[in-house]
Amino acid sequence: MEVLGIDIGGSGVKGALVNTNTGELLTKRYRIPTPTPATPKAVAETIKTVVDYFAWKGKIGCGFPAIIQNGVARSAANIDNSFIGTDIVQLFSDQTGCQIHVLNDADAAGYAEMKFGAGRNSRGVVVIITVGTGIGTAVFTNGILLPNTEFGHLILDNQATAEVYASDATRKRDALSWKGWAKRFDKYLAYLEFLLSPNLIIIGGGVSKKMDKFLKYLNRRAEVVPGQLLNQAGIIGAALAVEMNCKN
Repeated sequence: MEVLGIDIGGSGVKGALVNTNTGELLTKRYRIPTPTPATPKAVAETIKTVVDYFAWKGKIGCGFPAIIQNGVARSAANIDNSFIGTDIVQLFSDQTGCQIHVLNDADAAGYAEMKFGAGRNSRGVVVIITVGTGIGTAVFTNGILLPNTEFGHLILDNQATAEVYASDATRKRDALSWKGWAKRFDKYLAYLEFLLSPNLIIIGGGVSKKMDKFLKYLNRRAEVVPGQLLNQAGIIGAALAVEMNCKN
């Protein structure tokens, strides 16, 4: 099945055509900056730009940085708060004229890693953590997703949310060394281990390409590995979710 996958992030909106049977990108990835402010109207217009770039008329899968319930945004992470309560499926469908399936962006990346990447054939509890502008999470038990976990917004004992305390954007903003940042990130992982007791933790997002710089500073019971699909995971997973939705 051929689907246009779109990944909406805090800094960029990325899209590509995906073969959902193999997980391969059929085109080069197209990226444009996330609009500022990232209001519903502005983001919808950006989605239309991506769709027009590919001259696409078929089905679209879209990973979105929010809790998504029945196509409606129930939160807003690194986008404008006016998205809360917005029927995103209706908004994007009206703008593009295409059939659209929307899901949480980290859940999309999780689907991709579980089928085609580092989580393939994994059993037990697997946690995928996307680390970039913010922190997103996806939790699977024996391959079944628990949607919309949003554990990047857990409050740590320093009274900051996890993504404020340990995102890659925070590392850059505070000019932290990899060792200094890893100490923060390890504290966050320890909390997730306490809550979920995962067998495997997969690190996605931009930092997954630099695991050699910080993995040695992490001290976790669970195996910690980099995602294999890197920044393509969100696009692939969004497209894959369309295929899965069609089967249900």
